[in-house]
Amino acid sequence: MDFNEVIGQGEVIARLTNMVAEGRLPHALLFCGPEGCGKMAVAMAFASFLLTRDESHRVNAEAMLRKWQHPDLLFSYPVIRPSGTNAEHKMESDDFAKEWNSLIMEGPYFSMDQWLDRMGAANQQAQMGVGESNSLIRKLSLKSSQGGYKVSIVWLPERMNLECANKLLKLLEEPPTMTVFLLVCEHPEQLLDTILSRTQRIDFKKIAQEEVERALAEQRGIDSDMAHRIARVANGNWLKALDELDTGNENRQFFDMFKMLMRLAYQRNAKELKRWSEAVYGYGREKQKRMLSYFMRMVRENFMFNFQQPNLVYMTQEEEDFARNFARFINEKNVVEMNELFARVSRDIGQNANAKIEFFDMALKVVMLLLR
Repeated sequence: MDFNEVIGQGEVIARLTNMVAEGRLPHALLFCGPEGCGKMAVAMAFASFLLTRDESHRVNAEAMLRKWQHPDLLFSYPVIRPSGTNAEHKMESDDFAKEWNSLIMEGPYFSMDQWLDRMGAANQQAQMGVGESNSLIRKLSLKSSQGGYKVSIVWLPERMNLECANKLLKLLEEPPTMTVFLLVCEHPEQLLDTILSRTQRIDFKKIAQEEVERALAEQRGIDSDMAHRIARVANGNWLKALDELDTGNENRQFFDMFKMLMRLAYQRNAKELKRWSEAVYGYGREKQKRMLSYFMRMVRENFMFNFQQPNLVYMTQEEEDFARNFARFINEKNVVEMNELFARVSRDIGQNANAKIEFFDMALKVVMLLLR
């Protein structure tokens, strides 16, 4: 994979290649930034860059990297424990190696939700346990097969449990020769301070809007007006831009549920609101939390729509059409409380609260808030 396959992030790429050229590449880098900004894409491109520097092995290395099966490139990532798995088995990345390879072969931009779906997760949370750290220690104890770097990409290290994190810490404290760790992280505040102190942090910005527009035009053949609108809604997140291109994307389902909730709440139709909450209950916790995040964005955007400043509004055409009649119901008397309500329910759902009760209670509270 080449750096030219990365969307934007030119400053980060230049910084990384300069480190190598000047002989000051640290043994552990921590890539931090929001979802969809291209952290993993840069990590995979940089790993390819390091593993193809040896002229004598370049052709062979490039062939292996095209299939992401280079023996000196190690991926660690959170996994689930499938039902029926022996309790004595320590889960590790290799348990889902086939699914992981199929995902990254489709491209370097993907989300945890996509990964959970690929693993066939229901309500399970993915994490890295001691089985993963033991596997990594074992693999890194072997010499490089190509005589150059060994690169370990750890995707979402904040999902390591304490035992796994402590073993990774020991690797970072005494790294194997010619090994580079690339930790790709979205929530660095959840990492151990000792891990943070042993890595060099590189912060990624959201992708510039013009870079997203250019990629939509060049890679997807989108006309300039549509590319501009999608890029504004995506707000620097390439995954959101791709979602907008998908006619059956999840956000359209969430938009329908948002409209239904607001209309039923305005009508004070408790019976139908109960049916609405039961429908949402069937989504599963991760999807429920994504829906609530979408609801919070819709509340903010409808509030801003009232100011009639197009440059402040980030909505699709469909969302704007709905906002023309609905936005006046979101005002300074209820906007804060409504977003706080959605945020609280999302937090409670994440803490395993009864989703059916939570969503019906939330729907009834929306009735009261719309009266203000």
